[in-house]
Amino acid sequence: MSAIVENKKNRQEIVDNSLNYTMMSWSKQKGLDPFAIEKAEGVYLYDFDGRKIIDFSSGLMNSNIGYGDQRVTDAVVKQMQQVAFISPACVSQVRGDLGKKLAEICPGDLNRAFFTLCGASSIENAIKLARLHTGRHKIFTRYQSYHGATIGAISAGGDPRKLAVDSQQAPNFIHFDLQDAYHYEYSEENLLKDSVASLERQIEYEGPNNIAAILLEGESGTSGCLQYPKGYMKEVRKICDKYGILLIMDEVMSGFGRTGKWFGFQNHDIVPDMICMAKGLTCGYLPLGCLMVSERIAEKYDDAVLPLGLTYSAHSVSCAAALEVLKIYEEDNLIEKAVEMGKYIESRIEDLKKIHPSIGDFRNTGLLGCIELVKNRETKEPMAPFNAKPAEMAVMNKVAAKIKELGMYTFVRWGYIFIAPPLIITKDEVEEGLAIISEALKIADEATY
Repeated sequence: MSAIVENKKNRQEIVDNSLNYTMMSWSKQKGLDPFAIEKAEGVYLYDFDGRKIIDFSSGLMNSNIGYGDQRVTDAVVKQMQQVAFISPACVSQVRGDLGKKLAEICPGDLNRAFFTLCGASSIENAIKLARLHTGRHKIFTRYQSYHGATIGAISAGGDPRKLAVDSQQAPNFIHFDLQDAYHYEYSEENLLKDSVASLERQIEYEGPNNIAAILLEGESGTSGCLQYPKGYMKEVRKICDKYGILLIMDEVMSGFGRTGKWFGFQNHDIVPDMICMAKGLTCGYLPLGCLMVSERIAEKYDDAVLPLGLTYSAHSVSCAAALEVLKIYEEDNLIEKAVEMGKYIESRIEDLKKIHPSIGDFRNTGLLGCIELVKNRETKEPMAPFNAKPAEMAVMNKVAAKIKELGMYTFVRWGYIFIAPPLIITKDEVEEGLAIISEALKIADEATY
């Protein structure tokens, strides 16, 4: 049997085992044809058929330093040889070192780290702590947002994926609307005024003394990289201070250099009361999350029991991975590179707009961006609407299939194509990826009028 035939046989067995014995996220379980990945390095995935696949969305916007960096492997192996798991009631050197490093990175008095397992568990603990600290029960969040899939986190989010479990949703989450500039028919100045007035009016309706926190993404992610009106976040901070409401920033996706700053909220010149972290903290090399808390909140528990706990909190091996990843961000100047490459991509998308009438808008901060495809630039009719039904996805499904066929992995949702590659990406790799997207956009262009 030839090596090629054997390899294809192995690939099919790998796919079959995964589809027959495991369950895939956010998908119908039948009819899937996933990439079967043998190895990954840099910005590329390599499947069992020998294909080289460029990753233009950093996995799930988390592989910021790219794949296969052996500095992380070495740090993890070294830590495992010393101590892997210990009860979170004990401490290891790496736990304290990571907490201290995060305190140095975070602004203001955000100096205390409670280590979690992932983004959703960071969100869950932030919600719990906000309610405990304030003695209030309501949490305000944006409709077009995503905060995780556990029951509290998905209830907090405004993503339509929560609709299937609405009957099970956790109570006391209040959602507010925030339009984006691309679809707003008046001036940006009016958008800011309308948005702030609407939020404060809803706070008054719900009773400010009932509201524990406002929870927002540092920068919008899977909802379409919907950018905040200029000055909006500063106004939200003022509103929180006015009413004694905590401000929680979800930096799970937008944190750790993804937006050209350590955290997305730093693009808006504010300091929150809590930061939820995960993804770029370890870049997917191992699972880890963190809830960073201000001293003002933490000091309440100096002489009272902190009612938060997770079996694998502050797992030593995950902490070692995170500490090495933070070192790589600094040593390799990846945050600065995110700014540089983000500007380069923005300029190249402007070039693509000249040849692809289906490109309506490109929203981007650092290396967190997406193309919004439209059927008509004048009317801004989307190629696929928000929460599109299967029949409304015909064109976008063809676009996504072409992108995959041409050797790219990236996040395609509704009428959006996401561009959020690893921070290590080069201009040549950007050009390779944009060439694939450009070819796929020819399909969308045919649907324009």
